[in-house]
Amino acid sequence: PGLADLAMTTNGFLFPSKARSLREAGLRRVSFSLDSLDRDNFRKITGRDGLAEVLQSIRLAQELGFHPVKVNAVIIREINDHEIESLAEFARTHDLSLRFIEFMPLDSARAWQKEMVVSGTEVLARLQARFALHPVAPDNPSATAKRWRLPDGRGEIGIIAPVSEPFCGH
Repeated sequence: PGLADLAMTTNGFLFPSKARSLREAGLRRVSFSLDSLDRDNFRKITGRDGLAEVLQSIRLAQELGFHPVKVNAVIIREINDHEIESLAEFARTHDLSLRFIEFMPLDSARAWQKEMVVSGTEVLARLQARFALHPVAPDNPSATAKRWRLPDGRGEIGIIAPVSEPFCGH
């Protein structure tokens, strides 16, 4: 009682076994981390062979009526930047909200390097070369993503650019 909104971000590995209980408990929105649609590349990035499980989790979330179902993809130069267009097509095909996120310096192992950042501007330019994107007005002044609708109104693209365009103004 009194809870207005409940959302979760997950890697999706345990979601199928918990999804119905989470939905019944009041979870309404869910985001999945999905940095690659290629099984080998997914394994390289995450350290586990779990692409099929994440894709199953995304489908299940939609079947159970979670809305919106978002997918977050951290784009890293020479790791998964060749998948930008295919990730956007995946969002369009499955009517998902996909957020491209710049690679951020968050690791204590010091693996982050500025040269590995694919800027939000570069991501947008590549997507605009392939898709007729339609801007979406922000629905919240504190929103971190700039958003666009994909063609035919199926799916949405968001770009979160904390490295090249700091967004903490609100």
